[in-house]
Amino acid sequence: MSCGISKAVFLEQEAPRLENWLNKNQHGQMSYMENNFDKRLNPTLLVDGAKSVVSLLLNYYPSEIQNQESYKISKYAYGQDYHSVIKDKLKELLYSIQENIGAVDGRAFVDSAPILDKAWAAKSGLGWIGKNSNLLTQQVGSFYFIAELIIDLELEYDYATTDHCGTCTACIDACPTEAIVAPYIVDGSKCISYFTIELKENIPAEMKGKLDDWAFGCDICQDVCPWNKFSKPHSEPLFNPNPELLSMTKKDWEEITEETFKTVFKNSAVKRTKFEGLKRNIDFIK
Repeated sequence: MSCGISKAVFLEQEAPRLENWLNKNQHGQMSYMENNFDKRLNPTLLVDGAKSVVSLLLNYYPSEIQNQESYKISKYAYGQDYHSVIKDKLKELLYSIQENIGAVDGRAFVDSAPILDKAWAAKSGLGWIGKNSNLLTQQVGSFYFIAELIIDLELEYDYATTDHCGTCTACIDACPTEAIVAPYIVDGSKCISYFTIELKENIPAEMKGKLDDWAFGCDICQDVCPWNKFSKPHSEPLFNPNPELLSMTKKDWEEITEETFKTVFKNSAVKRTKFEGLKRNIDFIK
């Protein structure tokens, strides 16, 4: 796990970018992105008296990946749902701070509130936001979760690092749906992850043949990123996949029953798309 600390202030640079992204409707049907605009940019609206944003990264890169002759799910969804796993770790960290320092008020965030995770992680020097809009690091690439503790304790702050994407356009060139519309700008409404997780209606017909066998999420722009050559397997047992997942073939996916779905993806983020959603995705791409 990596940790970086930023001063809890209004995110001035991100405000116009977020506004522009929303105005261009690049969030598609993710209407929740329109809510709490001010809270997304100002941590003091999330925690009274906030002084510091403690950003944390937790690696999820697996030691084994799915059978190649299979429909694919994002690596982050292999094991147990990261929300609950990381939330427990953050609560322990906050408790440890309180035990050692005294009365410290704060709140833990894991994708669970209006907060710009990547912006805070970049501000605290944990990496830079790449052309695929993911947070990249020179040490371990980008396969990790980002979480925060916002606390009312003043700390020593870290500095942002520099951008190391250079002239590379691997992620832009590899995206089959052309969702990376310009360097550092992803049109969320064109992303395979959006179609297979967020979209509740039918997947648009023009996407037929472009989903590259992704049944839940997509890792293409991370898989092709040169910095991910440095990814190392995680050491969190709760992120290990159900062994059945790794051996499933396309036939197994196509014939999956609700009972098998519940067994293989028990406590997994894949449950977010529900059994019907997963079936819809598979029927569309097969």
